Amino acid sequence: MTLEWICIIIYSTSLVMILFYAIAQLNLLFNYLSARKKKDSGPTYDLNDPDQIPYVTIQLPVFNEAYVMERLLDNIALIDYPREKLEIQVLDDSTDDTVITTREHVERLAATGLDMVHITRENRVGFKAGALKEGLVDAKGEFIAIFDADFLPDPDWLKKTVIYFRDPEIGVVQTRWAHLNREYSILTQIQAFALDAHFTLEQVGRNSQGHFINFNGTAGIWRKETIIDAGNWEGDTLTEDLDLSYRAQLKNWKFKYLEDVTTPAELPIVISAARSQQFRWNKGGAENFRKMFKRVISSNLSFKTKMHGVLHLLNSTMFLNVLIVGLLSIPMLYIKNEYAHLRLYFIVMSFFVTSTIIFFVCYWYMYKNTYGGGLKNFISYIGMFFTFFSIAMGFSLHNSIAVIEGHIGKRSEFVRTPKFNLAAVGGNWKTNKYLKKKLSPNVIIEGILMLYFAFGMYSAFIVGDQGGDFGLFPFHLMLFIGFGFVFFRSITDKQ
Repeated sequence: MTLEWICIIIYSTSLVMILFYAIAQLNLLFNYLSARKKKDSGPTYDLNDPDQIPYVTIQLPVFNEAYVMERLLDNIALIDYPREKLEIQVLDDSTDDTVITTREHVERLAATGLDMVHITRENRVGFKAGALKEGLVDAKGEFIAIFDADFLPDPDWLKKTVIYFRDPEIGVVQTRWAHLNREYSILTQIQAFALDAHFTLEQVGRNSQGHFINFNGTAGIWRKETIIDAGNWEGDTLTEDLDLSYRAQLKNWKFKYLEDVTTPAELPIVISAARSQQFRWNKGGAENFRKMFKRVISSNLSFKTKMHGVLHLLNSTMFLNVLIVGLLSIPMLYIKNEYAHLRLYFIVMSFFVTSTIIFFVCYWYMYKNTYGGGLKNFISYIGMFFTFFSIAMGFSLHNSIAVIEGHIGKRSEFVRTPKFNLAAVGGNWKTNKYLKKKLSPNVIIEGILMLYFAFGMYSAFIVGDQGGDFGLFPFHLMLFIGFGFVFFRSITDKQ
């Protein structure tokens, strides 16, 4: 087989995978639109009846959170729930001096009558999963609410969520993330854009049809019995939340997603922090595909639920397909203009622009849900859509490395995402002591890829006999912008 045909086969396979994912997203959009027309139903607790108020434990897994601990603890202390039915566990794996300041803060709050305890461990076995598991041993609550250090639930959060556990089949209630610093920069805007799509289109679209969704690691509440029945927390993947979610649903526990209950949190404001978060999420997704694929396929679920489950577990692998398509698109441009007999193939391949159109339509509904409709917002959306896609493609090398490591089973530590709380440091994020100072070697490759796609744009002018071929020019421009953004932000954020 010639090199040209190897390129064609790999390129085509990746395009087909992206199209499958796009079609699944379109199906989720239909589900989402249908679900929004339905009214919520089902039994709920009446919290005005003291006999129906369940006991809840709030778990706060933290690790070296100097900038947000005070804000977190003070906010959680405001939760409006009967104190005799509420326990708060601060699961502190910190290795710096925050262990002392957190303990002192917990003691001050406990003195006001809150049942708040500070729990530390000898080691960090299992990382976050290990801390949650250890806290569960002594947890008094029938239900376990979990918040990461940068999340700030409203005082009535528990009252809005715990009521749904009156249905004995519900094992998890998950709420939607909101963003404290959405408008801080282009980086935070595109992260919010991606998360909004997940927390509207995907979570509602899957949950409304009984397909598997995931607990998002925070801003949700578990039935303690569900955690135990599903096998408890396990630390063998970097996304222990996705892992336990699938094990619980395979045990026939139902998940309840509340789109209208939001929990504000902080988005990473520097690219190194976004990198560490993206790496963990994408590698963990691949690890869970490796762990859960056979269990999902061999289960007694419907075919459609299995397909959505598999594609859900393969979410992060889309970055690898995008990178492959991007890398091969320039050789394919030359192959197209060198081999006239392949003209029909390239005409057929042009159909795959449908994937982009589907994503454009799906994300518009998500964007409209946040900002509203109208021509002005639609024009703003067009700019945000292409900005998001460009920068997402710029992350494709970094995220593809994470995905490959996950699929081949390479283990790595759970690296937390640095939190900032700019209000606490006078707006100067550069003083954050948890930021990585070392530049990733991948940044050099990303700079080279920026130049590679600049060559792709140049190639559009010189190939063929008819004055160039500009069919892939917009794609190469987006890749150039995306890798350029990631490259230059990675360098400047270190200064």
